[in-house]
Amino acid sequence: LMGVLAAFIFAAQMLNFPIAGGTSGHVLGAALAAVLLGPWAGILVMTCVLVVQSLIFQDGGLLALGVNVLNMGVVGCLASYYIYRGVFLLSRGSRTGVLLGGGIAAWFSVVIAATMAALELAISGTVPYGVALLAMAGVHALIGIGEALITTAVLSLILATRVDLLKLQKAEGGNT
Repeated sequence: LMGVLAAFIFAAQMLNFPIAGGTSGHVLGAALAAVLLGPWAGILVMTCVLVVQSLIFQDGGLLALGVNVLNMGVVGCLASYYIYRGVFLLSRGSRTGVLLGGGIAAWFSVVIAATMAALELAISGTVPYGVALLAMAGVHALIGIGEALITTAVLSLILATRVDLLKLQKAEGGNT
């Protein structure tokens, strides 16, 4: 599952949208990885995807690899996992909670990662914070809608075909 998910996320991330301020936007996949694999395996998948993109396709570059792993891998997976778990537990482990939690987590993961990138660009002195925040978070709020729809669609398909992949039985407070 980790390999298939990494390949899917890799392919999805290769579609970049130019944004003002010298940056670009793309889907993350962190929420889907975190929901299906848990936060730690999700971070590992995201890190592998970003390393391959950086080394083979020169997408992101080696100098930005650490911050990309932090923003998209660590922050994206941890934030989306705990947002998903919160919604999932509030829904008492319902299928609606899986879809709603996955969609909300996906949107937030994109916006939070973009906001982190804007903050880092501002700290580096490359772009003023207001410009970076507007360029990154504003556009990524729209990209996040697409990511939420994709994540919800994939989770819906998994609920219909391989519900065992979601570990729904752990809604009572398991540590996953």
